[in-house]
Amino acid sequence: MRHRCPGRLGRRLIQGWGCVVILEAPAAVFAQASPFNTGANSLVSFALTIATPIAVLIVIGLASVAAVGKISWGWVIGAIVGIAAIFGAPQIVAWIRSLFGV
Repeated sequence: MRHRCPGRLGRRLIQGWGCVVILEAPAAVFAQASPFNTGANSLVSFALTIATPIAVLIVIGLASVAAVGKISWGWVIGAIVGIAAIFGAPQIVAWIRSLFGV
């Protein structure tokens, strides 16, 4: 069985496709999502799903206790500001990143 070498046209075709593959490979790599980014986004959405009912119960409990005069209203306001910071963390990080041009 004889092996035929590709002719001049065949070599040009192989070289052309090789160049296309090499030049397009970085675009395909950058099109994929980072595994860390995907995992971090999943973790944040899971944490916010769990934290929402817990935050509601904490605000209700603190407001009830402050209404009967057992703790200061400052604790309730501090808890609400902390909860707002927790739920607004992705927007806060995006805002800080935009300040630095990242």
